[in-house]
Amino acid sequence: MPVTKASTSRAPLLVWISIVCASALIVVPAAMLLGNPAVLRGHPALPVLLLVAAAGGLLWGFLLWRGRGSRPKRSMLRSIGAWVGRLLALSAVAALAWLNPFAHQPAGPQPARNVAIVESPTDIAMAPVNSTPSKGLVFYPGARVEAKAYEDVLGPVANAGYLVVILKEPLGLSLLDGSQARAAMSAHPEVHSWAVGGHSLGGVSASSFALENPDVKGLVLFASYPLDSLRDRTGLSVLSVSGTADGLSTPAKIYLSRELLPLDTTFVTVQGGNHAYFGSYGAQPGDGEASIDRTAAQEQISTATVTSMGQLAGG
Repeated sequence: MPVTKASTSRAPLLVWISIVCASALIVVPAAMLLGNPAVLRGHPALPVLLLVAAAGGLLWGFLLWRGRGSRPKRSMLRSIGAWVGRLLALSAVAALAWLNPFAHQPAGPQPARNVAIVESPTDIAMAPVNSTPSKGLVFYPGARVEAKAYEDVLGPVANAGYLVVILKEPLGLSLLDGSQARAAMSAHPEVHSWAVGGHSLGGVSASSFALENPDVKGLVLFASYPLDSLRDRTGLSVLSVSGTADGLSTPAKIYLSRELLPLDTTFVTVQGGNHAYFGSYGAQPGDGEASIDRTAAQEQISTATVTSMGQLAGG
């Protein structure tokens, strides 16, 4: 079949788009790995995925270099497949960029605490130095938020005598491993009474875990609510902390969540607090404008959590 003018003009365009795709697969992962320290401090799944994407981009670039100057004939079906493949590659790059985590930004000078911090590839454990805690809290971060961003607000809980384990979630998404809390609990047999908690999407996963695991005695929700009803979940102490200026888990959503929680749930409202104040990671798109200092808001959140842990059964 003769090669038409249209087919020869499409070939260089496809090559240039291929170069863009291959370059994006290299540049975006490199920028995330080198420009955001939270990537390497988090769960290893994201760095591995970024390295695989960059390797794919390098291989694609090498194949383009090897095949420079050639213009293979393509059937209509193969041409459509080529365009679809490049669109998928660009979509994958966009997804990788979206996974770029919110890095820890310290809220300010923190008071001295007698807390030991042990970090592993999958979690951050904080424990009081001078005692062996019998109660513990496993915490699921919000979507794409670095685990370290919750050390400021949960440090006082560990300082009060409780074990706190902040999970490093795969790709920063708790829904990818909703049962991750179980491994953290099993790693600390000295703890006899457990609560699980989470911020935003992390609270959704914590709620599901508490519903499915009757040995969990407490649930701590930071600007979050469950998807399924916990009304009939016996023996579960629940704390729900929210902010009046939250633009994501809005006061209206928190109010509607009451019917999904046990009747004796404790609700604490931080006046003027927004969604991002439940961690220390800067501003978050779509959030409301806070009218209270971050440190002051986190003091209220920490105090409510310490009180809730003190009321936890067992231990």
